[in-house]
Amino acid sequence: MQDKRNGGKPLPLDMCGIVGYIGDGNVYDVLIKGLHRLEYRGYDSAGIALVNPSGKLNVYKARGKVSNLEAFCEDKDLSAKAGIAHTRWATHGEPSDCNAHPHYSEDGNLALVHNGTIENYKVLKDALTQHGCTFHSETDTEVLVQLIEYIKVKNNCSLLDAVREALKQVVGAYAIAVVEKDNPDRIIAARKSSPLVIGIGDNETFLASDATPFVEYTNDCVYLKDEEVAIIERGKPLKLVTLENKEAKIDVTTLEMSISQLEKGGYPHFMLKEIFEQPATLHDCIRGRVVNGGKKVMVSGVSDNKDKFLNAKRILIVACGTSWHAALLGKYLIQDMCRIPVEVEYASEFRYSNPVLDDRDIVIAISQSGETADTLAAIKIAKKMGAFVYGISNVVGSSIPRETDSGTYIHVGPEIGVASTKAFTGQVMVLTMLALSIAQLKGTMTKDEIAEIGKAILKIPKAVEKVLKLNEKIERLSAIYTYARNFLYLGRGYSYPVALEGALKLKEISYIHAEGYPAAEMKHGPIALIDEEMPSVIIAPNDHLYEKIVNNVQQVKARGGSIIAIVTEGDPVIHNIADHVLEVPEMPECLTPIITSIPLQLLSYYIAINKGKNVDMPRNLAKSVTVE
Repeated sequence: MQDKRNGGKPLPLDMCGIVGYIGDGNVYDVLIKGLHRLEYRGYDSAGIALVNPSGKLNVYKARGKVSNLEAFCEDKDLSAKAGIAHTRWATHGEPSDCNAHPHYSEDGNLALVHNGTIENYKVLKDALTQHGCTFHSETDTEVLVQLIEYIKVKNNCSLLDAVREALKQVVGAYAIAVVEKDNPDRIIAARKSSPLVIGIGDNETFLASDATPFVEYTNDCVYLKDEEVAIIERGKPLKLVTLENKEAKIDVTTLEMSISQLEKGGYPHFMLKEIFEQPATLHDCIRGRVVNGGKKVMVSGVSDNKDKFLNAKRILIVACGTSWHAALLGKYLIQDMCRIPVEVEYASEFRYSNPVLDDRDIVIAISQSGETADTLAAIKIAKKMGAFVYGISNVVGSSIPRETDSGTYIHVGPEIGVASTKAFTGQVMVLTMLALSIAQLKGTMTKDEIAEIGKAILKIPKAVEKVLKLNEKIERLSAIYTYARNFLYLGRGYSYPVALEGALKLKEISYIHAEGYPAAEMKHGPIALIDEEMPSVIIAPNDHLYEKIVNNVQQVKARGGSIIAIVTEGDPVIHNIADHVLEVPEMPECLTPIITSIPLQLLSYYIAINKGKNVDMPRNLAKSVTVE
């Protein structure tokens, strides 16, 4: 089935960060600080538009990181009553000062920032060119601001009306904010398929792609819905209208986020901080869900939808990237515990695969950000075909929780590092508790079996603390392998998705080529690659496949390969074969992925640091990538 929202064409999104502010504070300072908080969403270029008290509209832009914009603005007029800002991850138009947002309208009266992609921008651009508009950038965003200005002048209408009419002509996705030179006390904002949230403070209002830029100022926020337009005016209550100019209801949400979660807290990078947060984040993820000393597992999304899970003939899990690796573990967990057939698909492939679904299918959609475009598209297809859709996400108020029938938050706090760490272990933990909850409902596991795993789950945070004590050993070990050009990651059973995730982490932040493989498949091709220059990372906990993976370890060693092995404490055999061994606490087999993934996160981190890479902002990547 094709996505019908755009005639079957793809709907890519631009993963960037928007900030806006009206209030009595220092507008420039609020916006710049907000851009730094959103830099994980994009760092190709940044820009800011300030409407000063005299009605002058100043736009400043710079290629590269937000710090480059700060340096450029040092000698500029920064006085303002309102402003908008943007940090960009490029899709239309290469990273440059010219292509950076905000973009001016032809008469210089409007400035606009935009996340998303205008699919019909070429048609609109051609029409506007025929009416005398001149374009200065390669972006689709400039087309939108020119269109708004054209409608405003032609119809002699307000900015609000011009925005509404322009957006009716747009095909694609957008989150926008617009300021006007002649009205320094107003920002107009709107969204469709790209997140936008408004923070409501004391005589000040904030606007951002997510809540991180304003969490230190207010806990009250409003998440815009698709095709809603916000009128943010100094000294007036927030107003929302639809594109048809009908007033929309305002639902105020209280944020569950603290400023400390957004700071590095003494760590050199967010990635390392988030790796070390995992004992606490896993505790938060488990809290209230595994009770009675582990004897009972309570996942409300399951208990509230008993009939759906009892009658499910199949579960299909859709996800992208790291979330797809968690989904693969979810398949093993649910099939083992619940005896329900499970399929796992990349969301980007699912939407074009002509899927066959009906009302006895459950589709589980996993996304850390809750905004992944391919996953959202998969959700809409699944719902249209009658499937029950269950979301697993980290961000409260994001699109996926709103679009799904039910779901579970992982509650690991904001993840700023682009390479996912704590979100991965949180997703795996939620999937484990989900599987146990279904098994409890269906009776496919005994009470004693559930209690055994439940008690072990409660010990996970302490076990992760113990694994993190390997930090210094892994840091030293990483120096040996910093200049390797290729890595092979091997695992069997539950450890296979961990191998995939470990390889992805190394690729993402160190730019070393790495492949994750089922260890048994090594002899069907990859074994030809093994030599003295090809290190292998082998995940080999003491599970029912241990003896088989020992054989794989011996095959690698026999061909001169260097081996880093992740094993259970007291390992009897591999300790004597591998070049380097990292021991982790013993856990039930289904919980080992959470424990064994931690050393792989640290290994990738330290190899990347040794290579001088920016682990929080790897090249060509942004958080929650939504570009198809």
